[in-house]
Amino acid sequence: MKWAELCIHTTNEAIEPISNILHEAGASGVVIQDPEDLVKDHDTTFGEIYELNPDDYPAEGIFVKAYLPLNSFLNETVNEIKAAISNLSVYQIDIGANEVSVSEVDEEDWSTAWKKYYKPVKISEKFTIIPTWEAYTPVASDEVIMELDPGMAFGTGTHPTTVLSVQAIERFVKKGDIVIDVGSGSGVLSIAAVLLGAGHVHAFDLDDVAVNSTKINAELNQAADRITARPNNLLEGVEVEADVIVSNILAEIILKFTDDAYKLIKPGGLFITSGIISQKKNEVKEALKASGFDIVEVNEMEDWVAIIAKKN
Repeated sequence: MKWAELCIHTTNEAIEPISNILHEAGASGVVIQDPEDLVKDHDTTFGEIYELNPDDYPAEGIFVKAYLPLNSFLNETVNEIKAAISNLSVYQIDIGANEVSVSEVDEEDWSTAWKKYYKPVKISEKFTIIPTWEAYTPVASDEVIMELDPGMAFGTGTHPTTVLSVQAIERFVKKGDIVIDVGSGSGVLSIAAVLLGAGHVHAFDLDDVAVNSTKINAELNQAADRITARPNNLLEGVEVEADVIVSNILAEIILKFTDDAYKLIKPGGLFITSGIISQKKNEVKEALKASGFDIVEVNEMEDWVAIIAKKN
């Protein structure tokens, strides 16, 4: 079977919304090629980088790649993807060069191209994420292993926004906590909370594919009995009171539900927000404070920010 490889030349800021557009168009996953990966110093205890070829990376910006079946509807699908990406500028998202190219690959090549990017990687003091096909032996007695299927929707847990979120969850979620995950994607944050002892997680996402991905990955990690995943638009109609709300989503979306989050968080509870490009850090901070939150801390990784806010 032939597959079409779509390559979008864009910016770091646009990775997550473009990934979502590609998933909605039928892509089973995305590959991110960031030239920063070629020059970083990588501690081998925090995962390994495999066979990185500089020719695969842009001189500047980011490549986001996805694979779609090569069929008679491909041109129409590609045009819809291009239109959706261009429309992101309406939301003041920098889409950079916004160049889209399409090439053909064989199914065998697609499988190899897909899996070579995913190896076990340590993303925090305790958590190591492994793809389902990789054998892995823990290197520390307190290491927490999270198994994910990267062929599912919405990433593999190694993007800076997810890393910042998991690191915050590791530090702030306590045993027995009730947690709400807004925009659950593949379920990484929900699963992390449960593996650290959360009593129950309510995972919401507007996309049915994401909800299903959360459920499957929860099963992989024996966490399904403590994660309720269902479709929902942010916190609309939600009445569950939470000790912690986590949300790794675009800054523009976080701004829409800070008031709702404040209402649902118990006194003393926390709102862990990520997915915030650094240029929009202050805008989100001010919105959180306007809703009644106190800012506990702000953490940054590359161009991304996580803000932890508290309800007194």
